[in-house]
Amino acid sequence: MVFVSTLGSHSALDVSEGAKHEGMNSLVVCQKGREKVYAKHYRTHGIRGCVDEVLVLNKFAEVVRPENQKRLEGSVFVPNRSFSVYVGYDAIEKDFHIPVFGNKYLLRAEERDAAKNQYFLLEKAGISIARTFTPKNIDALALVKVQEKKRHYERAFFFAGSPEEYEQKGRDLIAKGVVAEEDLKKARIEEFILGAQFNFNFFYSPLTGELELLGIDTRRQTNLDGLLRLPAHQQMEVMKYRRLTTIETGHIACTLRESLLEEVFEAGEKFVAEVKKHYPKGLIGPFALQCAIEERDGKESLVVFDVSFRMPGSPGTRFTPYSYYLYGEGISFGRRVAIEIKQANKEKRLEEVTS
Repeated sequence: MVFVSTLGSHSALDVSEGAKHEGMNSLVVCQKGREKVYAKHYRTHGIRGCVDEVLVLNKFAEVVRPENQKRLEGSVFVPNRSFSVYVGYDAIEKDFHIPVFGNKYLLRAEERDAAKNQYFLLEKAGISIARTFTPKNIDALALVKVQEKKRHYERAFFFAGSPEEYEQKGRDLIAKGVVAEEDLKKARIEEFILGAQFNFNFFYSPLTGELELLGIDTRRQTNLDGLLRLPAHQQMEVMKYRRLTTIETGHIACTLRESLLEEVFEAGEKFVAEVKKHYPKGLIGPFALQCAIEERDGKESLVVFDVSFRMPGSPGTRFTPYSYYLYGEGISFGRRVAIEIKQANKEKRLEEVTS
């Protein structure tokens, strides 16, 4: 019987619990100093816990070493954002030989400087995305997405309403060591969409050819959430001393008005079809369209500003009603992945859901 493995961060508990629910064992690859959640607090003991085995390494990146991959033999590895960040795309694509659930060659498409990245795919699919600017033609409130200098996996967002404001804020961040000048030159500058934000978490099954919306969530971010709890005057005072940050720390499960679901599914279906044209095997399993619903001229419409091609970070999606509408019960992404793996293994079609 195949078992499930994953990296001990982001969504490992969701993956492990889903595997256990479907009768499969779980193994979590941990980094020394970050293993207690998996090795102690949620380790399987009796009828409690969900993590059956742990593999503790000095660094996550060591998972590609042959002796560590040997420990994972017989498993299907479920990727998350931390897998991309700490192991790296080259190592994942060339050196990691354990079957990966989903299309591991799509993980790189999340990066803004990758060929055929998420924005290329969205535009080709005809899905509405935010208008982009160059530094010199900013003529509306823009959100600048630039890689942080010290933590390349995080972005130092800032707002600018004009070329002058962009230059001033950019120089300030460079001077403070928050961003590097060469990274600012590669920043994506998007018109800020004044709308309600949602992450639409989909699951595409190659076994059935069906697209499922399993759940919707929105983000909790620091220090943005703290600032938003203050009156406007106090927000302005705080911003004299602190820089706005939008580091994701958690999620809130939420729902969408039913009359808007048609557009959401249409975008998801277009995206699945377009990805298949550019990437062998196409989309497999979880992906998310991160969107804003804006209102213009009395009509609400969906604008996509980011895509993820792997497990969502929010285990709370099972508590939205969408998987109940499909399955009659709340299905987590971890469990839905396990269901797909189990079915593929039974039908001898594992190669169709792995890469």
